[in-house]
Amino acid sequence: MDRFSAAGVLQNLQDAFHMKDSGPGLLHAVFATSYMRCSLAFGYIGDRWNRKYIMCAGISFWSIMILCSSFIPNDYFLPLLLIKGLIGSGEASFSTIAPSIIADLFVAEQRSHMLAIFYFVVPVGCGLGYIVGSKVTSAAGGDWHWAFRVTPGLGLLGVLLMVFFLKEPPRGATDRKKKLKLPSSNSWMSDVKKLFRNPSFMFSTLGITAVTFVVSALGLWGPSFLERARNVLHEKEPCQTAVCTNDDSLIFGAITVLSGILGVVAGVEISKRYKKVNPRADPIVCACGMLISAPFLFLAHVFGTISLVATYVFIFIAGTLLAFNWAIVTIILLYVVPPTRRATAQSMQIAVSNLLGVAGSPSLIGLISDLIRRGYAESDLLTYRSLEYAVMTCSFVVAIGGAFFLATAHFIEKDHEKAKTESEEKDHEKAKTESED
Repeated sequence: MDRFSAAGVLQNLQDAFHMKDSGPGLLHAVFATSYMRCSLAFGYIGDRWNRKYIMCAGISFWSIMILCSSFIPNDYFLPLLLIKGLIGSGEASFSTIAPSIIADLFVAEQRSHMLAIFYFVVPVGCGLGYIVGSKVTSAAGGDWHWAFRVTPGLGLLGVLLMVFFLKEPPRGATDRKKKLKLPSSNSWMSDVKKLFRNPSFMFSTLGITAVTFVVSALGLWGPSFLERARNVLHEKEPCQTAVCTNDDSLIFGAITVLSGILGVVAGVEISKRYKKVNPRADPIVCACGMLISAPFLFLAHVFGTISLVATYVFIFIAGTLLAFNWAIVTIILLYVVPPTRRATAQSMQIAVSNLLGVAGSPSLIGLISDLIRRGYAESDLLTYRSLEYAVMTCSFVVAIGGAFFLATAHFIEKDHEKAKTESEEKDHEKAKTESED
């Protein structure tokens, strides 16, 4: 919700700060760059320090920064950029560490189900961000500042719940027969080198990077694309008042929520059932989801000025197929990477996906859109076409991501056995040391 509230009031922000299409992309890039850099640091300390305290501090910090951003006056763009970067650093603490805690609390199919629950709240939060951001702004008379004054209270609630109810589990507790406290004994560079030599981890990271590229681009520009398409179709006049209905943000938010929930749950269930006959099921399901979603993404943009109903349907189908990946990619990481290296692996995956996906795609889409419009007289059709052609790049990125997951399927069985063997060897060494003591 924190990350996508701005997308729900994107036009308000562009008007307030006099931004072209490249401006929102810059905001997203600053956030993602900070998120990426800090995730590496939190990956290191997450394998060594108390994860509960790290997450509580991170949520508190980013919630305070979100609240601070709601007091920035119009035209003060640099402070907004700075706050965006600080928000990214706070979010990195939670996203990097939370999956490793879930992995240490649950085992086997139960772990898959809990990760599915964890990841289907991601699209729910994104959708609610669009809806709450746009509706609160409308209720506040068009003042975008109020869009960022709702979620800080929810962040505080999350911190209180973790303080009183979350217990820090031993690392790798569910992966070992004996619950030995086993922090990482390797240097950070040693862990990183081993991860680079893990083909399943590397290819699945590139695959999820393609997913984040597309999701970030559509997440920021989806409501604007729909609004511009509606203007071209003359289904409503362009908003000329301070208070806009923001129906497109509401519809896009609802699509995001529903497709995300359906996609995450369906992806996990399909993979679980298929794995009974094929141990490579996880990456194959991810690959199929991405490859099938590519033509639907393309059709969604082609039909923008033909039928908005068809566009909504194609976006929903593509979003559902893309959501197959969210939980499954983390499940892959958990069984191809030993427990003492998981937070580092998660941080690396976040860093790469944010650098090449989250940070790059909104900026690239906005830049392409501005370049297409350069030298032409502004019109509703031009602003729509420029964004349409820019967003079409997502279809090709999705297809490339599907190929990366097919490569993951080739190596995953071998890498799973390596991780299992290394974990058992460390258990044996730790048990032997404790018995000697």
